[in-house]
Amino acid sequence: MHAPLVVSWLLVAVCAGSGAYCVVRARSTPPPGRATARGEALMGFGMAAMALPVAAPAPPGWVWTGYAALFGAGALAAGAGAAVRRGLTGHHLHHLLGMAAMAYMAWAMAAAPEGGATVAGMAGMAGMKATVAPPAVTGALLLYFAGYVLWAGARLLPGAVVAGAAGGRGAAQGGTGPRWGERPELALACRLSMATAMVAMLLTL
Repeated sequence: MHAPLVVSWLLVAVCAGSGAYCVVRARSTPPPGRATARGEALMGFGMAAMALPVAAPAPPGWVWTGYAALFGAGALAAGAGAAVRRGLTGHHLHHLLGMAAMAYMAWAMAAAPEGGATVAGMAGMAGMKATVAPPAVTGALLLYFAGYVLWAGARLLPGAVVAGAAGGRGAAQGGTGPRWGERPELALACRLSMATAMVAMLLTL
C-alpha cells in the first residue's frame, strides 16, 4: 500500500540528485559539453517534479502544458545544435530522445482528464488513462530506455570501469586527473539513474 509513495519519493531524490550533479558538470566541463549538461540538469529536475507523490500538492494542468512546450523546445534545440556543430552522435541522440520523452510525458499529463484514479502514487500522473498516451510510442520509448539501462549498467561493471579509468590515466600522464564533476563514469551513472527513472515513469502511462 505504501510502496508507491516510497517509490515516488525515491524517484524524486534520484532525479533531483542527478539534476544537481549535472549542474556541477555544466560548471566544470569544457564549453562544447555544457549545453548537454544543462539539458540533462533540466531533465533531472523536471522528472523530479513529475514524480512528486500525491502527498504533495498537484500542480494545475497548465503547468504540464508548459513542461511539454519547454522540453519540446529543448529537444528541437538539442537536435539542431548537434546537427549544426558536430553531428548527431550516439550520446546526442540519447539526449534528444530524453528531451522528447519528457515532452511526451508532459503532454500526456496535460491531456489527461481530471478526476481519474491516481496512478503509481504520483501526483503528476493523477487521472492518467491508457488511451491518452499512444501505446506504440510508450512501448518504443520503454524499449529504448530499458535497453539503455542495460547498456549503461554493463559499462559501469567493475571491469569496464577499471579499464576506462586506466585509459584515462594513460591519456593524462603528468596531469592532475579529472575533477569529480568531469569524470565520465559519474556522468554515465547519472544518465543511468535518469534512464531508470524514465522507465519507471513511462510504465505509469
